[in-house]
Amino acid sequence: MFTWNPWHGCRKFSEGCENCYMYYLDKTRGNDGSKIYKVKTNFYLPVARSRDKAYKVPAGTQVHVCLTSDFFLEEADKWREECWQMMKTRQDLEFFLITKRANRIRECLPPDWGDSGYPNVTLTITAENQKRADERIPILLAVPAAHKGVMVAPFIAPVNLETYLASAKIEFVYADGENYEGTRPLHYEWVKSLSEQCARHKVPFEFFGTGNVFVKDGREYHICKAYQRIQAARSNLSFPPSDPATLPRMNPRCATCPRNAQCNGCRNCGKCKF
Repeated sequence: MFTWNPWHGCRKFSEGCENCYMYYLDKTRGNDGSKIYKVKTNFYLPVARSRDKAYKVPAGTQVHVCLTSDFFLEEADKWREECWQMMKTRQDLEFFLITKRANRIRECLPPDWGDSGYPNVTLTITAENQKRADERIPILLAVPAAHKGVMVAPFIAPVNLETYLASAKIEFVYADGENYEGTRPLHYEWVKSLSEQCARHKVPFEFFGTGNVFVKDGREYHICKAYQRIQAARSNLSFPPSDPATLPRMNPRCATCPRNAQCNGCRNCGKCKF
């Protein structure tokens, strides 16, 4: 998987943005997350080539777009057309676009999008609660696209997607709790309900992380970032269940590592200086 951030920075848009991880990470570096700018060193990543003329991003790669911004941000209107062209050029890549701005999707599509969209582009909306799900998912379902998904993140309130899953237009649902500076709790029962909804409609569901605060059986657990994906996998709430072999391993030192608020599990990167 590759991450492609052609621009950086965003404006907070709804309840889920309150404790935005990008704002937090920018703050730790002395930067302002609300400053929106084109990332010149990364803008042409999909079509960049190495010295041997081969593409730096190999064929068959999943490319997640604008994880430190929003692809349909108004301030990015002047850059988006060129990005669409790169996606069309690289038909051998899978591009995943994630947005809270569902209301802008249709007006920002390229002229040659057609009746089913680019076959290598997936449109995914985030919905942090029922209000935003009911606001954004109908818009997503009405937009022509080859692939559509929903990300419930940060998962800050119960969500029922039964009606939308019944449309058979949603290919997957992801869920994650609030992390970094966020402390709004994620309840086990909310995740279990969403997992069961997806299972009933045979829609893949991936529970990515518990968030910093996870509540189960009335007990509140505070879980550092390094353990959140591991604990989510151990819950067996994904559908189909997660493959343990794909998860990062944990070391005893992770519990006291100063980087455990940002780490996704130990991969011996060396940054923790142990």
